[in-house]
Amino acid sequence: MIEFLLAGQNLPFSVALGVMVAIGLLEGVAAMVGLGVSGVLDSMLPDLDLPDADLDLDLDADADFDLHVDGGLTKLLGWLHVGRVPVLVLFIIFLTSFGLCGLALQWFAETSFGVMLPSLVACVPAFFAALPCVRVTGGLIAKIIPKDETSAVSEDSFVGRVAILTLGTARRSEPAQAKLKDQHGQTHYVMVEPDETEEEFEAGTHVLLVKRNGSVFQAIKNTSDALVDG
Repeated sequence: MIEFLLAGQNLPFSVALGVMVAIGLLEGVAAMVGLGVSGVLDSMLPDLDLPDADLDLDLDADADFDLHVDGGLTKLLGWLHVGRVPVLVLFIIFLTSFGLCGLALQWFAETSFGVMLPSLVACVPAFFAALPCVRVTGGLIAKIIPKDETSAVSEDSFVGRVAILTLGTARRSEPAQAKLKDQHGQTHYVMVEPDETEEEFEAGTHVLLVKRNGSVFQAIKNTSDALVDG
């Protein structure tokens, strides 16, 4: 077995498995001292607008596989669950899959034909065989790791909330500043104008946001005690 692992044709796969073990040990030691290799790798990645990782790639003959950063490559990264699973975990899965697939291929070649494939030739099918392994295993991990919760909200969700004018007098086509609280209790400042042409809102007026028009919200005076700010 050792002779098989150290054979020149198997060197890329043995090295991949060795690197995988080394990364695992390094991450374990780093975690014990309060550091994390995984977080460092994730922070080095550029911010990409990745599609949903559950996206099914079109594998038909007519599919477009141009790997542009703003197209196919971004879809490929999403397909591999980059962004949902730590990059280090995906890298370890890839190294393990690549190494095992390559060794399995070489074992099959040697037992069937009495000779192993050249390492460069064997690397190609091993590489492409490892990608589905990364997707499947990464998808399973993505379902069990805790998700980061965010309190970010869309400005569209402000419609229907009560705001209070804080600065100036709001007139139609002359919006003034108002503040409101979202469902998480966070304060936001928006520009508000009356929904009715003849209305005016002075500072301190409580208004109900009824419509959004770009960056400006149209509002009506809040006359209901049941609706309160925040």
